[in-house]
Amino acid sequence: MKNFNNKVAAITGAGSGIGRALAINLAQQGCHLALSDVSEAGLAETVSLLSQYSVTVTTTKLDVSDKDAFYAWADQVVADHGRVNMIFNNAGVALSGTVAALDISDYEWIMNINFYGVLYGTKAFLPHLERSGEGHVINISSIFGLASQPLMSGYNASKFAVRGLTESLRQDLESTQSVVSSTCVHPGGIKTNIAKQSRMSASTSEVMGSDNDKTIKDFERTFITTPDKAAKTILNGVKKNKRRVLIGPDAYVFDAMVRLFPAGYQWIITKVVKLQGKLNKKSA
Repeated sequence: MKNFNNKVAAITGAGSGIGRALAINLAQQGCHLALSDVSEAGLAETVSLLSQYSVTVTTTKLDVSDKDAFYAWADQVVADHGRVNMIFNNAGVALSGTVAALDISDYEWIMNINFYGVLYGTKAFLPHLERSGEGHVINISSIFGLASQPLMSGYNASKFAVRGLTESLRQDLESTQSVVSSTCVHPGGIKTNIAKQSRMSASTSEVMGSDNDKTIKDFERTFITTPDKAAKTILNGVKKNKRRVLIGPDAYVFDAMVRLFPAGYQWIITKVVKLQGKLNKKSA
């Protein structure tokens, strides 16, 4: 897909962050948009930012963990726009805590959104993308889909699952000579609200030596890439039909670390987290 003019893109999590930036960047290139989010207020704000562009925009309140609602939305997108060429499975949440402290329900919550939401989006839209004659599935994983982190087992599990799904999907599409392709995206720290909206177990504070508010602020300091930069990088990757897109210098650091120390990176990251916890406890 060399250009987006007069194409139709569906985006989940379009009410803020990367999803909103994708919508704006696509609209600037003449792409029609079907936007969804759990936040109607966020969607409305995104739509207001798109009013200057001559493209068709439709919106739907959607919980991506609701399979039936997702499939219904995919059908509605085609009914509204006549076709769909791209699905950006972008919506996601975060979860923090030790494996021992987290409940099974916590894992179910994050997997239902971060993994099953991506799976539903892929499956619901794939037949429509095939019928369009030119399609692309873009699934958002994370640098934590490349390297595991202490306290992030639920998030890691969901993002590694997205990576595995998307890489296998790409192989399937190539094996069947499909008109559809796929790309797996691994953002580093992006300046979004995901940390503030995360679930955080008390075990996180115990390990990090600080309360949840300070932990969130410390985590947000690692968010170094803007959503607009992320969106531009993703769209450039789609145009080049890349299998994997890394976003931000931190993503390249993590990728290199895993390649150089496929097992040893765990020790390195754990040492850094333990040191940060000790420093926080001393300054408390």
